[in-house]
Amino acid sequence: MDQLQEVMRLKHYSIRTETSYCEWVKRYIKFHHMRSRDELFPAEAKMELFLSDLAVAGHVAVSTQNQAFNALLFLYREVLHHDLGQVSALRADRPVRVPVVLTVEEVRQVLGAMTGTPQLVAKVLYGAGLRLLEALRLRVQDVDFGMKPLFFSARSMPPFPLAITGPENLCAAGIG
Repeated sequence: MDQLQEVMRLKHYSIRTETSYCEWVKRYIKFHHMRSRDELFPAEAKMELFLSDLAVAGHVAVSTQNQAFNALLFLYREVLHHDLGQVSALRADRPVRVPVVLTVEEVRQVLGAMTGTPQLVAKVLYGAGLRLLEALRLRVQDVDFGMKPLFFSARSMPPFPLAITGPENLCAAGIG
């Protein structure tokens, strides 16, 4: 496990990805009752069994199964330097979803029903298209009140200004 973390840090993976991948590898090892590194092979058959069990017995979503697959793929390719053959696991069913798009008026109603900090964060998310953690990491010095762009200084964010769709949105968000 230490070697997996070391390789992920050398390749500059995020701490959340590292944590997630380590958890999937632990589940994989427990699933097969492995006690030594040699028991990780043959890889393809063991991966297929684990991933199929996730889909059938675990009833996981497609994205969850994909995340587990990518964690194991990283383990075998990058840490163990083992080229995998074809992995033909049963796939989780992808539910049919109709995209939900709010009208401008519905967005106004939702934002109007909110108050305080949650409303401010929601307006910045909507106006700038930021992800939740990006919006939560914003600081006062990230905002230029004269020009109205946001400047990202966190390591995970791009170091360039992001223009919010019109200065009125920034003002409407209660920032300017």
